[in-house]
Amino acid sequence: MKIAYVTDSGTGKSIAQHAKDGIVSVPLQISDENRTWQDRETLSVEQMIALLHEGHTFTTSQPSYGLVEECFSSLKQQGVDLIIAVPICNGLSGTISTFTSIAENLDLKIICVDCYVTAVLQDYLIHRIRQALQEGMDPLEIQVLCDKIITSANTLIIPETLDQLIRGGRLTPVAAKLGKLLKITPVLQISKKTSGRIDTLDKVRTFRRALSRAMEQMSVDHVGEEDDWSITIAHVDHPDMAETLKQQMMEKFPKAAIDIIPLCSPVAAHTGLGSICIQYFRKF
Repeated sequence: MKIAYVTDSGTGKSIAQHAKDGIVSVPLQISDENRTWQDRETLSVEQMIALLHEGHTFTTSQPSYGLVEECFSSLKQQGVDLIIAVPICNGLSGTISTFTSIAENLDLKIICVDCYVTAVLQDYLIHRIRQALQEGMDPLEIQVLCDKIITSANTLIIPETLDQLIRGGRLTPVAAKLGKLLKITPVLQISKKTSGRIDTLDKVRTFRRALSRAMEQMSVDHVGEEDDWSITIAHVDHPDMAETLKQQMMEKFPKAAIDIIPLCSPVAAHTGLGSICIQYFRKF
C-alpha cells in the first residue's frame, strides 16, 4: 500500500521544508484588508511581522479547496492508496472536514488525526506517525502512541497587549477598555482538554505575571518530571523575552528540551506583536 503523509503550514514549515522529509503540505491562508496570502509560500514570517508593525488587521482560513483538490488528485495519479493527515485542529479550522470531503470525492482512503492544536505538536505527530509505520508498528499501537502524545500536550498563549485581539474583534469594546484600564493580561490555553478551542486559563495583572502563571501551570501539568518533555517558546518579534523565559525554564525544568522559534503566522495574526506561546508535550 502506498501512503502519503499530509499536513499544512500550521506546523510553521513550508511546502519545500516538508518535502525534504517525504511529507506533503498545503498552506493556510492569511488575509488583511486588501489581499490574501498563502502562508509560508507568498508571505514569510518576516513580512508578517512587518505588516503587524504597520497595524494591519488579519483573518485566517483553511487551505484553498482548489489547492487541496489539486494536491490530492496528484497523489491519486501517483498511485497513493491512503492519505494519513495531521492538519491544524478541528477546533481552530475546518481543514480536517475539507481534507476528508475531497479525499472521499476522489475515492481516496484518508485518516485524519486531530491534534487539538497546531504548530510544533502538529509537525511532530506527522513525522512520528511516518516513523512508526516505517518501523512496522501496527495501526492500534500508533493510535495509542498518538493519544499519549496529544494527551500530554498543552499550549499556553500570552498576548503582550490586547491591541490585535481588539482589531480582530475578539474582544468586545467594553471588555477591551476594561482590560486595558486594569492592565489585565489573559493566559489562554488550547489542548485536548479544551477540545482544540482556545479557552481562558486565567486573567492576571501584567504580562510578566502572566508568564509566571504559565510556568505554574506547566508544573501542574508535570512538565519536566521525565526526560522526554519538549518545550517550545514561540514569540512574535519578542526574542529577548523568549530568551529570558528560556533561562528561567532551564532552571525550573532541567530535564526538558527547550527551543525558541518565531510563532507561526496563522496564530501571530490573532495574538499580535510581543505575544508569547508556550507549547509542551512528551515525545513518546
